[in-house]
Amino acid sequence: MKIALESVDSVTITTLVDNYVDMLLVDQGPAKRPGLPTADTPRVPATVLEEGQTTDAPLAEHGFSAMITVTIGDREHRVLFDTGMTPGGLVENMRRLGHSTKDIEAIVLSHGHFDHTTGLDGIIRTLGRPSLPVFLHPEAWSRRRLVLPGREPFEIPTPSKSAIKGAGFEIIEEEQPSFLLDGSLLITGEVDRTTEFEKGFPVHQAKRNGDWQPDPLILDDQAAILNVRDKGLVVLTGCGHAGIVNIFALRPQAHRCGSRLRGDGRVPPQRALIRADHSAGLRCTGGSRPSGDRSGTLHRVEGRSCPGCSVPEHVYPE
Repeated sequence: MKIALESVDSVTITTLVDNYVDMLLVDQGPAKRPGLPTADTPRVPATVLEEGQTTDAPLAEHGFSAMITVTIGDREHRVLFDTGMTPGGLVENMRRLGHSTKDIEAIVLSHGHFDHTTGLDGIIRTLGRPSLPVFLHPEAWSRRRLVLPGREPFEIPTPSKSAIKGAGFEIIEEEQPSFLLDGSLLITGEVDRTTEFEKGFPVHQAKRNGDWQPDPLILDDQAAILNVRDKGLVVLTGCGHAGIVNIFALRPQAHRCGSRLRGDGRVPPQRALIRADHSAGLRCTGGSRPSGDRSGTLHRVEGRSCPGCSVPEHVYPE
C-alpha cells in the first residue's frame, strides 16, 4: 500500500530555541527576523538603566526548537519540532514571540539528546496535564555520553519515558516513517546511512548491555518533510546527525518504505532545507541562498538561525 504525502498551501517555520541571538540581523529572502526593539516590544524592569527598563528579548541556549505552522485551505496547524535544553527556555521564548503552548497539536523529537527534549518540562508546567502526542524513535531513550579528548566523559541526561508518559503525553515510538496532519507532514523515522563521508558523531557513545559502546550514528535522528503546493519539498532537521545528504536521499527511500511523495508517482523537487546543526559551529548565513540543485531554487537556512526567526515558504521568490 502506498501513501502519498499530501501537499499544503504554505509552511512557516519559526525558530523558538537556538544557540544564537542577534537583533542586528535583518530580513533576507524568506527569513524574517525580530530585529531591533520597537515601541511595541514588551519591556522588563532594569534598574541600572536610565530608562528603568529594557526589551524582553528572546534568549539563546544550547539546543533547538521550532514551530511548524502549516496552512491547508482555510485552516492552520502547529506542530512543535524539538523543545530545547532547559525547562523554561522554550515556553518563555514562545511567550516573547507570541506563540501559545495551547496551539500545539503534536510534538516531534528529532532525537533523544536533552538539548532537544528538556523543554517538555515547561510545556507540562503551562498546560498542566497535556494530552499531546509525542513522536520519537525508540532509541531516543538510550543512555549516552560524550567522550571528548582531554576531558572527563560527559553523560548526557536521558529523557524519562515514565515521567513523560505520566505527565499525560501520548508517546508514539516509530522507527519507520510517520504521517501527521492527514498525511501532509512526514516524519522520516530512522534514516538509512548510505554515504561514505557522513560518519556521524565519533565522540558519541551509548550504554548497551551494561557497557559503554561507540554510537556515532545516533540512529534515532529524524527529520520532518512537507510538500508545498506548486513549490516542492521543505525539509527541517534538528542536529542532522544522520547526515543531510542521507536525509535528502529519503526521496527514493520513501518508495522502498511503501510510500511515495506525490499521488502521480513523481517526486517533487526540494524547495528548502532548514537546519539547526548547532553542533557544526556554523553561524547563520543570513537566510536563504541557492545551494546548487538542478533548478536553482533550493534554499538553505542553517547554522544559528536564532530565536524568533521564521521562514514562511510562501514568500520565496518565483
